[in-house]
Amino acid sequence: MSTSSIMPTTRQLPGRRGALRDQRGLALAIVLGAQLMIILDMTVVNIALPSIARGLHFSTPSLSWVLNAYTLTFGGLLLLGGRAGDILGRRRVFVAGIALFTAASLAGGLAQSAGWLLAARAAQGAGGAIASPAVLAMITASFADGRERARALGVYTAVVMGGGSLGLVLGGVITEWVSWRWVLFVNVPIGILVALAAPVILPETARQPGHFDVTGALASTSGMVLLVYGIIRAAADGWGNELALGTLAAAAVLLTGFLYHESRARQPITPLRLFADRRRAGSYLTRLLIVAGMFGMFFFLTQFVQDVLGFSPLRAGISFLPMTAALFGVSRLSPRLVSRFRPWALMVTGMLPVVAGMTWLSRISPGTGYLAGVLGPMVLIGAGMGVVFVPLTMASLSGVRPEDSGAASSMVNVMQQVGGSLGLAILVTAASTAGRPAGHAAVVHGMSSAFTLAAVLDVLALLVILTVMRAGPGGQGGGAAPRPVSR
Repeated sequence: MSTSSIMPTTRQLPGRRGALRDQRGLALAIVLGAQLMIILDMTVVNIALPSIARGLHFSTPSLSWVLNAYTLTFGGLLLLGGRAGDILGRRRVFVAGIALFTAASLAGGLAQSAGWLLAARAAQGAGGAIASPAVLAMITASFADGRERARALGVYTAVVMGGGSLGLVLGGVITEWVSWRWVLFVNVPIGILVALAAPVILPETARQPGHFDVTGALASTSGMVLLVYGIIRAAADGWGNELALGTLAAAAVLLTGFLYHESRARQPITPLRLFADRRRAGSYLTRLLIVAGMFGMFFFLTQFVQDVLGFSPLRAGISFLPMTAALFGVSRLSPRLVSRFRPWALMVTGMLPVVAGMTWLSRISPGTGYLAGVLGPMVLIGAGMGVVFVPLTMASLSGVRPEDSGAASSMVNVMQQVGGSLGLAILVTAASTAGRPAGHAAVVHGMSSAFTLAAVLDVLALLVILTVMRAGPGGQGGGAAPRPVSR
């Protein structure tokens, strides 16, 4: 072959690589924009709840269902959403989920009654559960293992973990300056833009031959819904509540039956081989423990800065910005860290400031100020989470078969959802028990006890990393080693 025939091709390569990078960058922006919208709706309505109660005449006990209706359907349908993406094509399922989420957001913003809003929130959760597993699966498929994927997962981590605190900021701003209805309306233009852009920018994945595991889908969905409902009920009425205990027992039976069925099914909705790798199984358990402490921390710290420090909703939301900034900033550095250090070592290193920050929060008292007792712990926790979650997510997805990527991505989301619900229920119970008899000082003492228990959960997560996810001789631990770039 002549030199002249080689040179044009050689000159085009950088341009082609640049075009490919731009296309993948647009694709990443689209799916992460959608993921941010889904994550925001878990917390953005928190600060708007009093306004929603006044506007739609919610009773105090029923108001919590504005949050729970979303949580139940989101947590219950995640496994089904992941499997649907594998069989039907992830782009198709992603667009369908976003369309449902957007329509439900519009309906919720227009709600004229409590029942109307709760139905819309449940539909939002269903749309989020359909779309969310496809996001992580498409990132895994689009970016090669190593630094490229680490960079994409760094942005994903910042969106998922920072989105919760960002939701508090936006909820305060929108509620105070406009109306609680715009907390839901703001999703509509974003959802429409994503739904229109996705078919143009996102490549469709190949459909996996097979059929839906109907028995597994029903058992997993029913079991997850009952599990999340039982945890929510226990948080509201105590762990001795008969309905909560009965629901949790039914969930245990259904989920045990689900595991038995999946071990025998020809095409399971959740292949149990995902748990055969101890580091991957350890990454799921670690995520559950960390998120359990994290969600409880958000719940109690939001109350502390408003009820004890006297912050307005807007100021309370802004007070979480340092944590969000620390998490976003460190997450952006994670790809470089992953390429230089073992993922296992990074997870251990990142957990140390998380444990320290949560332990610091456990020292709060009625006299604790924001600068002296809240700002420092939040920055430590945000920075530590930014280090931990990129290699942790890599460990959950590394080495997964292409046909299992939807199920593996769903499991990441399931552990996050169940961890948040379970942690909140446990920490609320601990705070209520420690906060008796009622009184201002007792309430703060209850919060302190909840933060102490959250620190214990973080220590348990660190122990799982140190033992179950420990690197073997010459191994990386917790994820694949970065691959050298061939030239």
